[in-house]
Amino acid sequence: MQNPTKVIQERNEEQIRPNRSGLLRFIFLVVGVLTTVLGLIGIILPVLPTTPFLLVAAACFARSSEKWYLWLLSNRYFGKYIVAWRRERRIPLHAKVLAVAMIVGSIGASIFWFVPLLAVKILLAVIGVGVIGYICHFPN
Repeated sequence: MQNPTKVIQERNEEQIRPNRSGLLRFIFLVVGVLTTVLGLIGIILPVLPTTPFLLVAAACFARSSEKWYLWLLSNRYFGKYIVAWRRERRIPLHAKVLAVAMIVGSIGASIFWFVPLLAVKILLAVIGVGVIGYICHFPN
């Protein structure tokens, strides 16, 4: 895990803006926890995207809890990806390769072994190509 003090020093002051309303802070915290859980499940299930859920969690934690926000950004497994995205709007090359491999593997398996209808197979292939194109258009 990265040093949280280093993350605090490197962060942009505008990123953490806790809401003044206690109710809204609580709602942002709950949504942040839920999207973090969905993101963690997405690591195991290739059909559930991990990164978008973790980005939403980071945005929610930035508006609700500095402690949770810094925990997410300093996490040794996915913190560096969130930091890279928030700072430079980039996806590291190894993350792209892993994402493309997971998409090809899961959609390929679905097309060849699980989906009987040709129209659905074509739709899955088009969706897969579209998502891969979208991922690849971001800089490394």
